[in-house]
Amino acid sequence: MRRLLLARHAKSSWGDPSLADHDRPLNKRGRRAAPLVAATLADRGFVPDAVQSSSACRTRETWEFMAPHLGGHPHVEFLSELYLASPRAVLRTIATAPASAHTLMVLGHNPSTHALAAYLARTGDQEKRDRIIRSFPTGAVAVVELAGDDWSDAGTGGELLDYVIPKMLC
Repeated sequence: MRRLLLARHAKSSWGDPSLADHDRPLNKRGRRAAPLVAATLADRGFVPDAVQSSSACRTRETWEFMAPHLGGHPHVEFLSELYLASPRAVLRTIATAPASAHTLMVLGHNPSTHALAAYLARTGDQEKRDRIIRSFPTGAVAVVELAGDDWSDAGTGGELLDYVIPKMLC
């Protein structure tokens, strides 16, 4: 079985209107929330072997704030194709994850992260699945145990194991 952690970047700053969207950093709230989410994931045993992250500044910073709290030494890639990617494009990227990885974190953006989490969480706690359908806020992470044994099978979905939202941790 493969575990997929679909993560949306933490809260970003809109404070500098001269910055391109790709270059926006995290704000204070995002820098505070990312470590809390990571520590919660680690406490629950959800630690990635590999990370595929958008190349945007806010996703890079989210990972930087999460990494010390997750432990391990995952293989990390910052990929331009995950910036503003469609759900289908995210699935194509997931298919390229290392076969040796059993837990993959994909750190991206909405609306694709939200849509993909809602689509892939086919079974599991109905209340959490309903919350995902309603909202996937910044810093949220959906943990899905995929039905397939290969990353290229991720599109078949699986069981929602957890849904972590920063607001629930603060």
